[in-house]
Amino acid sequence: MKNKRKTTAALKDLLAILIVTISVLIISYFFSVFAYLMRLFQENPKALTWIDEIIVGLITLSVSFAVFSWRRWLELKKETILRLKLQEELIRIAETKAQTERIISKQLHYEVEERKRA
Repeated sequence: MKNKRKTTAALKDLLAILIVTISVLIISYFFSVFAYLMRLFQENPKALTWIDEIIVGLITLSVSFAVFSWRRWLELKKETILRLKLQEELIRIAETKAQTERIISKQLHYEVEERKRA
């Protein structure tokens, strides 16, 4: 059930990304964003000097987000492995406790039967 929920959340995120991307493409097409930028740069050539900084900044931001996501994924992987080990240990302890309680219960039952006979 949890895997299905995680998959659903991932699909929702992917769908949201696709919707936003398609929306931006449609808006830029109908409002001729590229033509507007070309006019802006033709009228103001100094603005062209900012374009390389913007592109480099966006590329750096993209790579940084990729590294950030990768590191969070590795942390999540380690956390999941640790939690599974702890869960197995808790199950083992619970089984040991239940077995101990059964032994004690049998011993007490035996002692009660012995005292009834005496």
